[in-house]
Amino acid sequence: MWWLKYLHVTCVILSGAGFFLRGTWMIRDSPRLRKRWVRVWPHIIDTALLVSAILLTIQIRQYPFVHHWLTAKVLALVAYIVIGAVGLKYGMTKKIRIIAWLVAMVLFFYIVLVALTRQVLPYIG
Repeated sequence: MWWLKYLHVTCVILSGAGFFLRGTWMIRDSPRLRKRWVRVWPHIIDTALLVSAILLTIQIRQYPFVHHWLTAKVLALVAYIVIGAVGLKYGMTKKIRIIAWLVAMVLFFYIVLVALTRQVLPYIG
C-alpha cells in the first residue's frame, strides 16, 4: 500500500499550504476567505488526511500512547487544530488571530519534523 503514504503526504502538503493561504487572506482581510469552496475544501482534504493517517498507523503497527513520537504528533495535532481555529475564526482581535495563526504554523512544522524523524524532539540542523 505504497500509495497510502503518498496520499497522506499529498494531503499534508495541501492542508498546510491551504492553512497558510487562508492565514494570509485573513491578515489581508481578503473577501476570498468567505468563498464557499474555501470553507469546504479544507474539510475534504483534512478528512482524507485523517483517514490516511489512521490507515498508515494500522499498517505500520505503531500507535499513539504506545510510541512516543506518534503520541507527540497526535497531541501537537490537537493543539494545531484548536490554535488554528483561533487563528482563522475565533480570535477576538486580528492581533490574536495573527499570533494564533503563527503558532499553529510552528506546530504544523513540528508535526512534519516529528513525522520525518520519528523523534519527539527532532534535531534541527
